[in-house]
Amino acid sequence: MMRSAVFLPAFALCGLVAATAVAPGARLRGASQVPVQHAASASIDDQVDVGLTVYNSRIALVRDVRQVTLPAGESPLSFADIASALNPVTVHVRSLTDPARLAVVEQNYEYDLLEPQKLLQKYVGREITLVRNRLQNGTTVTEEVRATLLAYNNGPVWKIGNEIVTGMPTDHFRFPELPANLYSRPTLVWRLDNRGTERQRLEVSYLTGGLSWSADYVLTVGRDDREAALDGWVTLTNASGASYRRATLQLVAGDLHRVAERAEVDEMRVAKAMAAAESPASFAREAFNEYHLYSLNRRTSIEEKQTKQLALLSAPAIPVEKRFIAEGQRFYYHNAQHPGSPLKDAVKVYYTFRNEEPSGLGMPLPAGVVRVYQADSKGSLHFVGEDRIDHTPKDETLNLQVGSAFDIVCERKQTDYRHLSDTVWELAYEITLRNHKTTPIRVEVNEPIGGDWEMISASHRWVKTEAWAARFDVPVTAEGSATLKYRVRIR
Repeated sequence: MMRSAVFLPAFALCGLVAATAVAPGARLRGASQVPVQHAASASIDDQVDVGLTVYNSRIALVRDVRQVTLPAGESPLSFADIASALNPVTVHVRSLTDPARLAVVEQNYEYDLLEPQKLLQKYVGREITLVRNRLQNGTTVTEEVRATLLAYNNGPVWKIGNEIVTGMPTDHFRFPELPANLYSRPTLVWRLDNRGTERQRLEVSYLTGGLSWSADYVLTVGRDDREAALDGWVTLTNASGASYRRATLQLVAGDLHRVAERAEVDEMRVAKAMAAAESPASFAREAFNEYHLYSLNRRTSIEEKQTKQLALLSAPAIPVEKRFIAEGQRFYYHNAQHPGSPLKDAVKVYYTFRNEEPSGLGMPLPAGVVRVYQADSKGSLHFVGEDRIDHTPKDETLNLQVGSAFDIVCERKQTDYRHLSDTVWELAYEITLRNHKTTPIRVEVNEPIGGDWEMISASHRWVKTEAWAARFDVPVTAEGSATLKYRVRIR
C-alpha cells in the first residue's frame, strides 16, 4: 500500500487524470477479505501466448496464456491488461502446467477505475489538503489548508475548522494515500489454491465485445464484361480495450445464436485508425459445426483502436455475365397522375458468376460487401457499384446489383382490360425497350401477374418463374428498340 501523499490538481475534476506512481492494472490497496498488497500479479509482459477466435457478430473468444509465480496454498493473483469490453461471467481460468492441483476459490472483476471524481468520492468523511496559489506583493504564495470532505455530489462540501465551506477555489488537492479498490484499468483478481509447482502457465479465456470482422471483396471486371478478377479481404476491427501481440487468429463465419442479456457490457466506439493492408496471407478453411472456420497460417498483432486487413482469397479469371433486368410492380397499372402516358422503369444492371472450382473459387464465401470496378478506354479503374452477399457455399450463383443502366429506357402501359365474368379478367400489356448503346443487349423482364393466370399470347419467349410471375427474354439491337406484348387471362 502506498503511504506517500497523492497530488491531484483541482482542474483534474474537469476530466484530467492526475499522474500517480501505480503500475497499469495493479491493485492500489487490498480489500478486507483479500490482502492484495501481498498479491502476485500478471501483466502483458508475462504473456507467452494469445489466441483469438473472432465471430462476425461483434464478439470474440480470447485465450490468454501467461507464466505466473504462485506460492503454495491460498493466495490472490491480479491479472491485468485484459479487454475492457469482456463479459465477466464468461471468464474461465485453468493451469496448463498442473491443472489438477490448482483450484479457483474466488474470482473478482475489478472495474472501479482510478479517476479524479472517484478519488474524491472515496475520501468523503476524510481529511485532505487543499492547496491554493495567491498573488501577494507581486509574488505567488502557496497556501495549504487542511479540510474534511463532507460530501461530493454536484460539487465538494468542506469542513474547515468550525465552518462549512463550498465553492472555494483550489489549485490542487493532496491526498495522504490511495484508497482501496481503485484500479488504473480493468483487472481480474482471483484467490487461488495452489497445491502444485510454483511456476505455472495459466490460461485465461473469456468472451469480449468490441472485436469484429467482415469480408470485403473487390471484383474487377474486364472491358468485355465476360471475365473478372475477384479478391477477398478480411477486415478486422479491434475496439475491445486491449492489444494482442503475435496472436493466433481464427475467424468464424455463420449466424451465431445468442441469448439476449438484460445488461450488456458496453462496447467501445468503433475504431478510427486504419492499419495498412497487409501483404497477401492465406487462411486454412474447414467446416466447423454448422459454421466455417478460417485460420490464419501465421501470427499477427492487432492493436487497440486499429482496423486491419488480411488477404482472404484471389481468383484472377472468373467467367461473369452482365445482365439487364426490368421488374414490374402490380401498382404500376393504376396510373392516376398521368392517365394514358407510359410508366418508366429503371433497368437494373447485374453481374453474375458461380462460386465453383473451375472459376478459381469453390470455397465458402463469408457474407460481405462486393465492390465492383472496371477500367476505362485508357486503362484507369473506376468504381461502378457494390452489393452485399450473404454467406455463400461453394457451387452457388452470386448476383450482384451494381446500379441502373443509363442508356436503356423501359416504358410500359396496359393496352387492354376485359371483365369476362365475375371471376375472369383478360389483360394486355405493352413494354417498350429502347437501347441507346452501340452494342446489342438482352433484357430480362419480370412481370408480377398474380392470381390464377394463363398466358394467352406473347411476342417473346417466356417462362413461369413463380406461381404468380413470368419472365420474358427480350433482345434489343444496338441503338434500336424492341416491344414486348403479352395477354393474360386471370381467374
